[in-house]
Amino acid sequence: MPIVDVVDSKKKKVGSVELPDEVFGCKPHGSLVHEAVVMQRACDRQGTASTLRRGEVSGSGKKPWKQKHTGRARAGSLRSPVWRHGGTVFGPKPRSYAFGMPRKKYRAALQSVLSAKVSEGNVVVVSELSIAEAKTKLLANLLVQLGITGTAVLVVADAHSHVVQAGKNLSGVTVLRPEELNVYDVLRCHSLVIPKSELDRVKEVWS
Repeated sequence: MPIVDVVDSKKKKVGSVELPDEVFGCKPHGSLVHEAVVMQRACDRQGTASTLRRGEVSGSGKKPWKQKHTGRARAGSLRSPVWRHGGTVFGPKPRSYAFGMPRKKYRAALQSVLSAKVSEGNVVVVSELSIAEAKTKLLANLLVQLGITGTAVLVVADAHSHVVQAGKNLSGVTVLRPEELNVYDVLRCHSLVIPKSELDRVKEVWS
């Protein structure tokens, strides 16, 4: 069972805590992590690209000239794809790129990523994660005091807390509830900041 230090807002050690093996002590599964990231990125794609096919471009449906005896190649429509201003062949249309992944596999992928963060020493457990007002500057100063300078994921309990509001304008910082933890955000962040009080909730949701 991994043991990490618990620090206060000024990065002073105030204790230690054992992280649950079910979530933070798992073996790495690179293939599952890759599948989860591909799935998340596919679900995030807008899929709004659209082109006009020959039935949708403007133009007459009349045959441009008679079939034979003109000395020109036969043509049946001004909207043919081989003509300028004609329709597009096999062009993209609005669609969904989303696909699913079994919950057990996704849970295993997230456990693998969380365990990797612990082994790298990039999980910061704080005694309390809060600020007096919903101001970006206050949250930025808090992160500096914790020694966090790169990208970070902050875990909070309340979806309407000051940390959530302040984090919206802070580049490189993502604020998530325990239920919203996901493979992509945890994988791409450098530091994962979790209040000690939320460890039980993380274990409950993702073990």
